Amino acid sequence: MYEIEYIDIEKNKEYEDIIRETIKKCFENEKIENSKLYICITITNNENIQKMNKKYRNIDKKTDVLSFPMFEKEEIPKAVESQNEDILGDIVISIPQVILQAEEYGHSIKRELAYMIVHGFYHLMGYDHIEEEDKNKMRKKEEEVLGTIAQRK
Repeated sequence: MYEIEYIDIEKNKEYEDIIRETIKKCFENEKIENSKLYICITITNNENIQKMNKKYRNIDKKTDVLSFPMFEKEEIPKAVESQNEDILGDIVISIPQVILQAEEYGHSIKRELAYMIVHGFYHLMGYDHIEEEDKNKMRKKEEEVLGTIAQRK
């Protein structure tokens, strides 16, 4: 379902527990828990995510989360049905940015990290937030998952 890589951030069991719970809820919400799809999640710092943001998006600044989908939205049903193991995509998260945003928004690091994972997941599922209508659909999906995660605050 997922694998975690750490780049210039110490391994952290609490982060791993949050990731496991959140990914499980995402897969259940989309009814793909029996698929052979998995996600690569990279936990890193601001410097590394800024380099990736510049390299892949030509935006030279830090960000909280980056998503790299492997499928177009219309290809996902076929990938879900496939009996072959395949990667849904990659999610890269800056832990210092998660901590900063949790403080800014007045909620827990757990809630902010869970949100980054859910947000990244729905980008991998083909959702975006450029147009208002699409943004509303994506936010609804995100809230469905976040509402099922224990101790959101």
